Amino acid sequence: MGLDMAERTYASLADRAYHQVRDRLILLDIAPGEAVNEAALAAELGVGRTPLREGLKQLERDRLVVSYPRRGTFATRVDLTDLADISEMRRVLEPLAAARAARHATAAVRSELAERAEQIAALEPETEERRALMAYDLTVHRLIYRAAGNPHMEETLVRLDNLATRIWCLVLDRLPSVGEHIREHVGLLQAILDGEPDRAGALAGEHVAHFEESVRAVL
Repeated sequence: MGLDMAERTYASLADRAYHQVRDRLILLDIAPGEAVNEAALAAELGVGRTPLREGLKQLERDRLVVSYPRRGTFATRVDLTDLADISEMRRVLEPLAAARAARHATAAVRSELAERAEQIAALEPETEERRALMAYDLTVHRLIYRAAGNPHMEETLVRLDNLATRIWCLVLDRLPSVGEHIREHVGLLQAILDGEPDRAGALAGEHVAHFEESVRAVL
């Protein structure tokens, strides 16, 4: 299963470069500290150097790459000390987004949420590749943020979740189980579908807390 962004309609070649490179950086397909080979990446993505560079500028604003004059562009390092700051913001915003989603999600988005809940409920996480599970996690969170109907909140939460996911990917091999974390999405999605903002918010808060506890346990 791929990320939802793999199937989206892109506004421009720069937009496509941004989203596709972003997900490679998040899932550490481009390793922290690794140089971005613009020529090879542009050829692989089927875009020119100019749109790729436009995408990289946006990724630098997202703190996923850093550019140095005469040296090039590199994937940013994953700083584990950022976990507390990221989690502090997510503990406030994730419940708010989930509660808003329960109140405001459109019929079209609710259909997507229901489909995703069914897919996750049918999963056998222990047999799934961990990278595929991370893709499910990213997709669910992005759907909830979109369902909340607040583009400013969505933008902030996507950026925070991207940074949190990089931390998670860095310690993924040390985590005893990822399945439990993925299964938590079913109850959260169902609360949103049932139109229960208080329950959705509470479950979203617990989900963020469980994520932080799981990561800290292996640091």
